[in-house]
Amino acid sequence: MSIKLGPNRYGKAETRVVRVTKSGGKHQIRDLNVGVALSGDMADVHLTGDNAAVLPTDTQKNTVFAFAKQHGIASPEDFGLRLARHFVDSQPTIDHARIELEEYEWERNVVGLNSHPHSFVRSGRETRTALVHYDGKQAWVVSGLKDMTVLNSTGSEFHGFIKDKYTTLRETRDRVLATEVNAQWRHAGTDAEWDKSYEVVKRCLLQAFADTHSLSLQQTLYAMGERVLEAVPGIVEVKLQLPNKHHFEVDLTPFGLINDNEVFWAADRPYGLIEGTVVRDVPSAGPAWD
Repeated sequence: MSIKLGPNRYGKAETRVVRVTKSGGKHQIRDLNVGVALSGDMADVHLTGDNAAVLPTDTQKNTVFAFAKQHGIASPEDFGLRLARHFVDSQPTIDHARIELEEYEWERNVVGLNSHPHSFVRSGRETRTALVHYDGKQAWVVSGLKDMTVLNSTGSEFHGFIKDKYTTLRETRDRVLATEVNAQWRHAGTDAEWDKSYEVVKRCLLQAFADTHSLSLQQTLYAMGERVLEAVPGIVEVKLQLPNKHHFEVDLTPFGLINDNEVFWAADRPYGLIEGTVVRDVPSAGPAWD
């Protein structure tokens, strides 16, 4: 049985770049964490240690900083596309680039009644994400967000499930539904208005979570994905990962108190993990999700 080199890639992980755009006295901030992974004709470096085909990861890091200065950062998706196309189109030994990005949001500091032009406070909300693939001919873009915690204090039920000898969970017609939304969505092309699209998708996810009278977290997941696809024709697939942030009603009868769905124990683990995809009837995703 022969031994051979399998799929491989290499790159520079987690380059933190902060770009301040100064327009008069008012500044804008884009704060990214950028991961680069390249693949191509890399057999010799693995088999013999010949580095002739290798673009150093330090060079990749420097390119991130140089591009932030030369081109600015219009959006994570735009910046990722620029980097991916550069690495593949400028190096004959590289035929595929994968750029993974996270964006950390800064909000303008408010002093008195006015937003300060160059003072910011770090947002405690979700983290924006983007994933770009480029193979020299075609690009694929996946946008997303993670760690967006949401909660409905009512409007959720869970009953009619399978019961066996190990089942102790009681059915409920009124429960707290809480989750941490981790969502990714795939675009049909690369010419989207990325920031506008992101805001629309985020709004759809939040509205569908709030509007859906939930009989299961799976039902809510589908409603969230469906709302996104209905609102943004350029998006063809939505993947959602929703951990169930369980809130269990505390038994207060030993203390002579009635708990009418008002006091809960928030359990951090173990937790139910609900995952699903809502998709249009479209061609294959290619390497978009890799």
